[in-house]
Amino acid sequence: MFKTKLNSIIFLISIFIIPLEAKEPRELISEIVNEASIILSSSDPVESKIIKLNDIAERSVDINGIGMYTLGKYRKNLNEDQKIKYKKLFRSYFLKSFSSRLVDYSDPKITVVSQKKVNEKYTIVNTILEGTSKNPEVKIDWRIYTKNPERPLIRDLIVEGLSLARTQKEEFKSILQNNNGDINFLFKSLEQFIIK
Repeated sequence: MFKTKLNSIIFLISIFIIPLEAKEPRELISEIVNEASIILSSSDPVESKIIKLNDIAERSVDINGIGMYTLGKYRKNLNEDQKIKYKKLFRSYFLKSFSSRLVDYSDPKITVVSQKKVNEKYTIVNTILEGTSKNPEVKIDWRIYTKNPERPLIRDLIVEGLSLARTQKEEFKSILQNNNGDINFLFKSLEQFIIK
């Protein structure tokens, strides 16, 4: 009981501290993975864990930036109403996908190894997800958007060399190409994922 209360206090403190101070990208990732680890190792119900994990994503991931990137050339064809609808659907899609992937981990151990500034806008933070008896070690690189150094945001995860944003872009491109570029088919696909 005491541990649960302590974890809740740490979680609440971090919500208010993280957005207030500028952080080096590697510090940002360290704090995010530590915060997620506390949530995932808690005895909270799954629904509560999902809410807290989604809160981390809302604060630390550039969901709109990823969403527009994943549309590729098709984003140029959207009118304002379609853009608004897409952003709303993509946010729900992203958060569900994000939390459902993580919630099965009970206590992931991620170690920050290094960071490399690519240019003024981007820094790559290299981490290792420690292996377990069931799963091998996994190399994860975090692409951090640092145009605003006061609020660095995650733009992509590269897992063992595979960009999740690029993979998503290819999936959306395939849906659109197979339906003559009609955005409504992508909307329907996103809606189906969200409600299942």
